[in-house]
Amino acid sequence: MRILSLMLLFLLPLTLPVFAAQPAVVAFAQDTLANDFRKHQVLEARKTAADYPEIRFIYSDARGRTSLLINQIETYIKQQVDVLIIGTNDAQAVVPVVEKAHQAGIKVIILDRGVNTDQYTTFIHSDNTAIGHLAGRYIADQLQGKGKVLLLEGIQSADVTHQRTRGFMTAMSYYPEIQVIKRTGNFLRKDALRVTEKLLNDGIEVDAIFSESDSMLSGVRAVLYKHHISPSSIITVGCDYISEAKAAILKGEQTASVYFPLGGKAAIDAALRIIRGQPVAHKYLIGADLLVTRDNAPDIAPVF
Repeated sequence: MRILSLMLLFLLPLTLPVFAAQPAVVAFAQDTLANDFRKHQVLEARKTAADYPEIRFIYSDARGRTSLLINQIETYIKQQVDVLIIGTNDAQAVVPVVEKAHQAGIKVIILDRGVNTDQYTTFIHSDNTAIGHLAGRYIADQLQGKGKVLLLEGIQSADVTHQRTRGFMTAMSYYPEIQVIKRTGNFLRKDALRVTEKLLNDGIEVDAIFSESDSMLSGVRAVLYKHHISPSSIITVGCDYISEAKAAILKGEQTASVYFPLGGKAAIDAALRIIRGQPVAHKYLIGADLLVTRDNAPDIAPVF
């Protein structure tokens, strides 16, 4: 009997269940899904994360409300997520909650739009000043240094807006015979529609437009169609290079777009390195210095 008991004792560990490690929770706090680009950032991140069983991906939509974004980040802090990806619409307002997450030991990835603190794990972004400068030089060349240009800006509380504007206006400063007027479209079609309607109603005509997103430029074209104005009659340059932009460029209804990667895959790649204990840079630059025109558009896939 004693021998049988000892045999059972040695066999017992073989019958115990084996528990797999729980996947790390990667949460994406996005400021809005109403913006096509921001929505597809999340979709790209989700698709990339699906390939890795060690990641459980979740996300939230703050619907463009900074207060809601802050509350959603607070919830992720309470849930003690492992990695937090943040897409903000306000570089300053989110600073306290970003720092709180960082100090709580959560690995924080800032994506695309910056924040006014260095208390995060990594910042994945593009050179937005270079984007604005590239668009400005191209438009000035197309205008041969003379004309009136509409600069359609994004969200005023986002750093990318000011960086793209700074780069664009620096390029324009070399051309005293180019007049620039500014309007704010908040990176949204509906706001670009409103702005363009008002410009036309006020009798303001321009020779060229630099829109800080292709989505806004889609709104501009919709208004031009409505007023029986051919988009091809105006030099128009956008940013992002989405499918609508590619189609418009190939049809001759948009002049160019500056390629701007989504960054969702890059964010998940960084999260994976963090989860695996591998080092990540405090700042990580992803390329965005490619100007897409009718000449090269057939060979370049849009970001979505």
